[in-house]
Amino acid sequence: MRRLLVSSVAVVALLAGASAAAAQDPHAGHAGHTAPAAAQSEDARLAAFFEQAFQERIALSPQTMTSLGLKTDYDRLDDATDAAADRSLALAERQLLQLNDQFNPRTLSDESRLSWRLFEYGVEQARLSNRWREWGYQFAANGNPTTGLPVFMINNHRVDSVSDAEAYVARLRDSERVMGEIAAELRDRAAHGVVSPHFVFEPSIANTRNIITGAPFDDGADNPVWADFQRKVGALDADAATKERLLAEGRSALTGEWRRGYESVLAALAEVEVQAAAKPDRDAGVWRLPEGEAFYNARLRLSTTTDLTADQIHEIGLSEVARLHGEMQAIMTRVGFTGSLQEMFAFLKTDPRFQYPNTPEGKEAYLTDSRAFIAQVMAAAPALFHDLPEAALEVRSVEPWREATASVAFYNSPSPDGTRPGIYYVNLSDMTQVLKPQIEAISYHEGAPGHHFQIAAAQEMEDLPRFRRFGGYGAYAEGWGLYAERLGLEMGFYQDPYSDFGRLSLELWRAVRLVTDTGLHAKRWSREQAIEYFQQNSLLSERDIVKEVERYLTNPGQATSYKVGELKIMELRRRAQAALGARFDIRDFHAVVLGSGSVPLEVLEDQVDAWIAAGGGTPG
Repeated sequence: MRRLLVSSVAVVALLAGASAAAAQDPHAGHAGHTAPAAAQSEDARLAAFFEQAFQERIALSPQTMTSLGLKTDYDRLDDATDAAADRSLALAERQLLQLNDQFNPRTLSDESRLSWRLFEYGVEQARLSNRWREWGYQFAANGNPTTGLPVFMINNHRVDSVSDAEAYVARLRDSERVMGEIAAELRDRAAHGVVSPHFVFEPSIANTRNIITGAPFDDGADNPVWADFQRKVGALDADAATKERLLAEGRSALTGEWRRGYESVLAALAEVEVQAAAKPDRDAGVWRLPEGEAFYNARLRLSTTTDLTADQIHEIGLSEVARLHGEMQAIMTRVGFTGSLQEMFAFLKTDPRFQYPNTPEGKEAYLTDSRAFIAQVMAAAPALFHDLPEAALEVRSVEPWREATASVAFYNSPSPDGTRPGIYYVNLSDMTQVLKPQIEAISYHEGAPGHHFQIAAAQEMEDLPRFRRFGGYGAYAEGWGLYAERLGLEMGFYQDPYSDFGRLSLELWRAVRLVTDTGLHAKRWSREQAIEYFQQNSLLSERDIVKEVERYLTNPGQATSYKVGELKIMELRRRAQAALGARFDIRDFHAVVLGSGSVPLEVLEDQVDAWIAAGGGTPG
């Protein structure tokens, strides 16, 4: 469920070796703890190095700068070539050498040494990701590179002046280059046998075509990008002639370079040679690729930040599935349901009381209910958290033009300057496939106290280097999101037993992921085997089961991050409760887990163990 997951390996690779200013020793000024002047000086010097490294890294990505609220290179888009990825990694490697050459960790504070460790770990992750870059699929079941650009332009490119509008037009024109790079990469990977399975092509082509459908491309309703540009230009403080010029230039760019760029991708997707290289839908695991086993092992390492093997993850999944089935049976007894677990699944999927109408009103009811769940969390959260994020949180439905390849639900992070809220997106393309009992837990995961409390809060930790505030790791972020679903129970929610069953069903969903992802890629399961296992062991709708399995096939390993991360957080919580006894305060534990930003699980464990060893209390 990403989110534009700031927690993805792609972001780690982007920001690896980059960081930012924690301009003072985080320990300075605390009662009873005054760092030596030399250590303070070294901490400040390291912070300046991190800031410079961060600036160098984001300078390679105009779109990252825009997402951070900067308007440098505001008229350019990112370079999508392998050469650009090589430049990014080379810079990270140079920065790591500089770090080791210019600083001595023994002269630094504990917090600065942690930043050093995370900096180095990020480069290692980027190095591993880059090693296997050409094994990845450009077009996946839950996203593709053509739909990301319209979302970026609409959500990220602000137009506060005439020059901003001109930069918007320049980016529309630059899209022809970007799409050409994507098309060239698609053909190159096809020549090496690395193309998504057949099932990816139809929705990818449909979504790509949607981006050049509607006015000004045809006589239909306004295309979303055209509507966005018109709205932003209309709100400018400029004379009518200037606005008319800008709109004419925007229309020309869309019907010219923008359309040609997207048509070049459509042409590449339709080529016989590209489609002929696609993997059969039945046996589409990455074990079929050259060095497929090593690639999958690397993906597991990147996704979980652990050394767990595919066999170990598979067995953990089977154990968790069995445990959760038992907890579900207890709720079935409570509500008086006498059938089997599979019959309970069928009942919830088919009884009208558990569905919204498949109408605009039904979709709006879903959004209204989700917002109410978020609101009740915000009211109760001070009992479990010392601090809440300042950024606003909105619930939105996925835009129709990208529904076919969008995930079930995901989170987009807010902008650092507060101009863009955190956004919890839900895919409401077919309300017959949406189950009411699951909505409460999904809201807690994607919104509050889940991703918003972790991602938005991390961005607001101004004493941390920016590579820590804006980068991250999937196992930590998704583990926190799944842990947050359980927190709703501790807040006194899930009053309806069917909603609590829905909560368990979502945790079960993530346990099934461990089994099916490893089954597909390490144990050579067919697509049909994975779908059948899902059908027998989960409450997911038929549509979502197919989307899930196809997602795992095209994004190997990523789905294992959720349960692995959540199990680690729960393990650490039990350890702290056992060690601290009456001194354990859930607010302090959450402050430790969230207080360092998104970190690898081994680092999280070290942080919690150090807190326990210090006797607990509020981290300071």
